[in-house]
Amino acid sequence: MKVSIIGATGYAGAELLGILVNHPEVEIEHITSESQTGASIADSYPHLSGFYDKRLSSMTDIDQFADSQAVFIALPHGHAMGIGKQLAAQDIKIIDLGADYRFRDEEVYEQWYKVPHTHRQSGAVYGLTELYRQQIKEATIVGSAGCYTTASILALAPLAKAHLIDVKSIVVDAKSGVSGAGRSPSLGVHFAEMFDNLKAYNIGGHRHTPEIEQALTEVSGQESIINFTPHLIPMSRGILSTCYATLAEGVMPEDVDQAFYALYSQEYFIRLLGRGGYPAVKNTRGSNFCDIGWHIDTRTNRVIVVSAIDNLVKGAAGQAVQNFNVMFGFAENTGLTKIALYP
Repeated sequence: MKVSIIGATGYAGAELLGILVNHPEVEIEHITSESQTGASIADSYPHLSGFYDKRLSSMTDIDQFADSQAVFIALPHGHAMGIGKQLAAQDIKIIDLGADYRFRDEEVYEQWYKVPHTHRQSGAVYGLTELYRQQIKEATIVGSAGCYTTASILALAPLAKAHLIDVKSIVVDAKSGVSGAGRSPSLGVHFAEMFDNLKAYNIGGHRHTPEIEQALTEVSGQESIINFTPHLIPMSRGILSTCYATLAEGVMPEDVDQAFYALYSQEYFIRLLGRGGYPAVKNTRGSNFCDIGWHIDTRTNRVIVVSAIDNLVKGAAGQAVQNFNVMFGFAENTGLTKIALYP
């Protein structure tokens, strides 16, 4: 299967390239970068030397993608729409790692991302494979789920789907490694600012908030409104999401257990640690797995669900490849069986 990557020099793009190089069903045709056009990808990422040394082209040459059956777009929000619009007439499937095709309602996208949505594509499918697998199979454009959202939605979906929680009582407290902020230098993720530090940001206004609400509303059939607070921690990758919700009247601990096993027991990439389990980011580092454990506080009548993922793999590149595998009929874990790097 011939594929191309637009935006190969960001962290997510480079992670994607590293996965696809070892994908047995893929041949990488083109990789692009507007800042490094003409250079070898190995100049930006020396760890790829000897595995993949191809030179980077510019995405402005849209005709180059005509020989690709799928194009992965690993660019900041606002850029994939223009590319999708130009490729719409060609028989090319698109997997966008950004936010442009994640929302059912483009007005929600415009409200939170502050840019106009220029390619209104009703056929785009939300790319969280475990919940939208059947739609992804038939999709031509997939908007892969965000990193915080993947960890949080997967943690809460079983409870929302089974109507075991009040979906307007949800509080999500999530912590991410600094690679989630991208590769471009900025003061907020400077070593001297982050080392030996922990800080919250974008309280009440993070752009992943409506994405989580959209998915939980769809699985529950009830409007979901959440409090979402993200934090940066001094590590390079990983997300730990701790999610709180009030249990519905009469819900027993066994009902909570059953909801998780009913939805996820057959899912390859979800590892259920059970009631009392404590996921840790190091156990998912470099892998496409999501580890989930849950606890019930009978004193407050709340359930606390903890999930751990690698933000660059299950939260970005690995999930994009998982969606790609579903779209083209490959085994879902093809190219994604890497065991977490430990310690």
